[in-house]
Amino acid sequence: MLHLEHIHHIAIICSDYTRSRHFYTEILGLKVIQEVHRADRDSYKLDLALNGQYVIELFSFPDPPKRPGNPEATGLRHLAFAVKDIQASVQQLVLQGINCEPIRTDPYTQKQFTFFQDPDQLPIELYEI
Repeated sequence: MLHLEHIHHIAIICSDYTRSRHFYTEILGLKVIQEVHRADRDSYKLDLALNGQYVIELFSFPDPPKRPGNPEATGLRHLAFAVKDIQASVQQLVLQGINCEPIRTDPYTQKQFTFFQDPDQLPIELYEI
């Protein structure tokens, strides 16, 4: 049996690199580990960390296809971040002009959560721990 240790990273392709770079670094607060421009592919690759842990590769490519649908499309459903205070986190997002769904309670864990979207409408969840 395969023995997996942990998730190494999540790769995201964006349609507007500058806008998405701003969103993930300035609004969500992820830290840049490395940024590479691959001229032969007309592509950027941005490695991002959360609390010192490598978590996201943000890619840009010329004219990537759009996401086929909202969260119920086949494939990655959403990206979730744990937060200690969901109310304060939502308030910070709203101050940055980010619309959040109403906060709900998970019926199985009784924890609160909400969703919002990145610049390409990738669903992102905040889940209170």
